[in-house]
Amino acid sequence: MFVITDSCVSCGTCAGACPVEAISEGADHYEIDQDLCVSCGTCIANCPVEAIEEQ
Repeated sequence: MFVITDSCVSCGTCAGACPVEAISEGADHYEIDQDLCVSCGTCIANCPVEAIEEQ
């Protein structure tokens, strides 16, 4: 499972890279829909501020 931390700067890079469109803009920062996420890791590889963690 991947989560986007408060380090997110809401640039949207992860959302654009997600192959299953599981990432969307939330109230404070982008969020990952765990029901859609396939745990491919593309979001982690593309995040410029390393705000996505695997848990």
